[in-house]
Amino acid sequence: MKPEYSKYFKHPRLVLGKLLQYASPLFPDDRRYLKLLYRFKIGEKLDLDNPQSFTAKLQWEKLYYRNPAWSSFIDKYEVKEKVAELIGREHVIPTLGVWENAEDIDFDKLPERFVLKCTHDSKSVIFCRDKRGFDQEEARRKLQKALARSSYTPMREWAYKNVMPRIIAEEYMEDASQPDGLLDYKFFCFDGVVKALYVATGRVQGHVCFDFFDRDFQHLPAFNEFHPHASPPIPKPANFEEMVSLAQQLSK
Repeated sequence: MKPEYSKYFKHPRLVLGKLLQYASPLFPDDRRYLKLLYRFKIGEKLDLDNPQSFTAKLQWEKLYYRNPAWSSFIDKYEVKEKVAELIGREHVIPTLGVWENAEDIDFDKLPERFVLKCTHDSKSVIFCRDKRGFDQEEARRKLQKALARSSYTPMREWAYKNVMPRIIAEEYMEDASQPDGLLDYKFFCFDGVVKALYVATGRVQGHVCFDFFDRDFQHLPAFNEFHPHASPPIPKPANFEEMVSLAQQLSK
């Protein structure tokens, strides 16, 4: 059984939460919907008038802090120009193409290796390492299905509401020292300052591990419920301080 499915057997209320998400378009009142969803997913009552926990405050922000600029930060295509302006184009992975429909992708114009993804979601990434064995029609099918998927409605994450669903192709990036794919660094910033981060390994092969660190790259005793720590331990990057500096510039 896949780990992401086992959680539903451990916590039956999560099944109700998943069913509620499928029915989310039927709920016009975001406040009532989030309260109900929070009860199922977190197992607690959501106090939107006086939120105390970090998770509860995020729900409050969904409803009452709606900065129009957020949509362009979320858009994986639009945000590239903003990142280039802030920290330099050398830190932006080049875009090879952008399309509004999967049928419009011209694979003949793409290199032997590339990456496809939608601009409005987080689970539609497709890797092509060799065009000779690449299933173009299956890629089109998956991407077209992803284009129709809303990233706003199920969780009421308002900033996704106005993002135009598109497909982009990017250069295939690799690290010769990492045979299982690039390391994925996620920095958590508060008031423009890095306080913690996690590193995800094994995304390409599907054997994902999560490791959490503090600002000084000291390993934290924290776990993702469904992903173990990496073995051997992840070494501190040689350019870690530069990574922190760039993350803080973007966060501010």
